[in-house]
Amino acid sequence: MTPVSVHEGTAPVILVQPHSGTFVPVEIEARLNPCGRELLDTDWHVDRLYEDLLPEASVVRANFHRYVIDANRDPSGVSLYPGQNTTGLVPLVTFDEQPIWAEPPTDEEIEARRRDYHSAYHAALSLEIERVKARHGVAVLYDCHSIRSRLPFLFEGELPDLNIGTNNGESCARALESAATDICAQSDFSCVLNGRFRGGWTTRHYGKPRTGVHAIQMEIAQHCYLETEAPPFAYNDSKADKLRKTLKQILERVNALALSGELEGDGS
Repeated sequence: MTPVSVHEGTAPVILVQPHSGTFVPVEIEARLNPCGRELLDTDWHVDRLYEDLLPEASVVRANFHRYVIDANRDPSGVSLYPGQNTTGLVPLVTFDEQPIWAEPPTDEEIEARRRDYHSAYHAALSLEIERVKARHGVAVLYDCHSIRSRLPFLFEGELPDLNIGTNNGESCARALESAATDICAQSDFSCVLNGRFRGGWTTRHYGKPRTGVHAIQMEIAQHCYLETEAPPFAYNDSKADKLRKTLKQILERVNALALSGELEGDGS
């Protein structure tokens, strides 16, 4: 399987999906323990959740699982949230702090994965950003994520339904941040802006409004569209349909803003 799939759309919006892939090479899977092989921390069915919500959008998707290497982490291994619990470039534990490896990878193996998977993914994403920006003058990365709503290792209590991250307003124009926040606030879902999740490495690394590249992360509590937040993590059509209406509104509004020209030169 190729490390990354790219769909080249005609819109200024790129749907980025670094954590929905479930591919684990046989030689790596053999070194996971039984807990690791459950792939508990997948962004389950995120590709299905966003399918055709904005048909003209580009899609860049990592096909490999985050346990192989996390495409949304700084390749240097620097923590996204210093002082807070999180998982690293190659996770050693689940979001429940349970070990996932029978035989953890060596530094040499991590470097090989960085080259073969992480770098390949970001090379493809960078090319798509440049293609979209050349066509529209701007590119908007909409970073698609989901997570279990109760994970004491990462955060207290229950996560809001919709968690918008803009690196405290630095990764995108204010108009984009306001549009997403306003639509979420008017929906039936609870929401927060720059709460526990302010945007991962993708949002922070690429989101540079002054260069014409804007990035916004959406982290969704999985109970909003799954039967349960436990294996087999089945997709619930009725829940998902309700959520998709809100997500569609966000994407259409973001796309309209990018096409309007309002974002060009907006480095706020």
